[in-house]
Amino acid sequence: MYTIKPQKIQLPFQHIPKVNIFSEDLRQARPPSMAAAATTLPENLTREQYVYLAKLAEQAERYEEMVKFMEKLVVGTTPTAELTVEERNLLSVAYKNVIGSLRAAWRIVSSIEQKEESRKNEDHVMLVKDYRSKVENELSDVCSGILKLMDSNLLPSASTGESKVFYLKMKGDYYRYLAEFKIGDERKEAAEATMNSYKAAQDIALVDLAPTHPIRLGLALNFSVFYYEILNSSDKACSMAKQAFEEAIAELDTLGEDSYKDSTLIMQLLRDNLTLWTSDAQDQLDEP
Repeated sequence: MYTIKPQKIQLPFQHIPKVNIFSEDLRQARPPSMAAAATTLPENLTREQYVYLAKLAEQAERYEEMVKFMEKLVVGTTPTAELTVEERNLLSVAYKNVIGSLRAAWRIVSSIEQKEESRKNEDHVMLVKDYRSKVENELSDVCSGILKLMDSNLLPSASTGESKVFYLKMKGDYYRYLAEFKIGDERKEAAEATMNSYKAAQDIALVDLAPTHPIRLGLALNFSVFYYEILNSSDKACSMAKQAFEEAIAELDTLGEDSYKDSTLIMQLLRDNLTLWTSDAQDQLDEP
C-alpha cells in the first residue's frame, strides 16, 4: 500500500500487468474513478501544485483527474519550457491508466459480442454493438486528446533526443490503440500514423540512445507488438524484438544502476514475446 508523505509523494514503482502479448505498460492500469469527471478542477496553479495534485490523484486512483491536472500543466507551459522527466512520466501514467481500462472494456465487450452472434441472439447483439460503439467513442476521445497535446505542445518543445523519442513513441502508441478497433480507411490511416511515429522515434533512438536505454527498449517492444498485432507480420516482429534484445544483452555491463531494473524488465518482456511468437509460428507449421 502506498502512502503520502508530508512533503513529497513517493510514486509507486512501475508494474507491468500480465497479458498474452507484452507491451510497455510500465504502470498497472486500474479502473478509472467515475466521480472524477464531475469535479471542478482548480485553475491558475503553479507547475509544482499541478504536479502535486497529479500525484495525489494517482494515489487516490482518480486517473481522469490526473489527466486533467497534467493537461493543465502542459497547456500552461510556454513552448520553451520542456516537461521534466517526472512531469512527462506522470502524464504518461495518467493517460495509460485511463486508456488501459477502456481497452480492457473494449476487449471484453467484443468477446461478448462474438459469443452472442454465435448464439444468433439478435436482440443482445444489437445492445452489445451499441455499447461497444460507446466504448469506442470514449477510446477515440482519449486518443484524440493526447495526440492533439503531442502535436501542439509536447513535440514542439522537446529539445533532447530522449524526450523526442519518448513523445514520438507515445504518439505511436495512441495511434496503435486507435488501429486496434478502427475499421476500413480509418484503421489504415491509424496504422500508417503509428508506423510513421514509431519509425521517427526509432531513427532518433538509434543515434541518441544506448541499446540498453529503457525508452529505446520500450520503443522496440511496442513497435514489434505493432508489427505482430496490427500488421500481422510475425517475422518482422520477431526479428525486431530479437535484435533489440541481443543488442541490449551485448551492452548489459554498461547499464547504470538507475535504469537497470526498468531495462531488464523490458528485456524480459521482449524475450517473453519472442517465446510466444515463435511458439505460435511453430504451431501453425505443425497444423495439417
